[in-house]
Amino acid sequence: MVSYRVKIKSSAQKEIHKLPSKGLRNKVVDIIDSLNANPFPEGSKKIKGSNNIYRIRQGTYRIVYQVYKNELLVLIISVRHRRDVYKDL
Repeated sequence: MVSYRVKIKSSAQKEIHKLPSKGLRNKVVDIIDSLNANPFPEGSKKIKGSNNIYRIRQGTYRIVYQVYKNELLVLIISVRHRRDVYKDL
């Protein structure tokens, strides 16, 4: 089984810390941790018009990440509310 490295951008790390509840924070961290085993879990979707950028829903929040298959790397780009997450992509 191939294992991916998961790297979180510092801006995404700050967004995780700013999430409104500890329960939501824990769920988001669990999802991110699971990406090393499977970067394309059920419910993940490719963002249209992008190269290898995907998103996972957690309630009204989105975890946006990029997958580098040749480097076996998952880079967490952003963790924000759905109304804000796509503005900077």
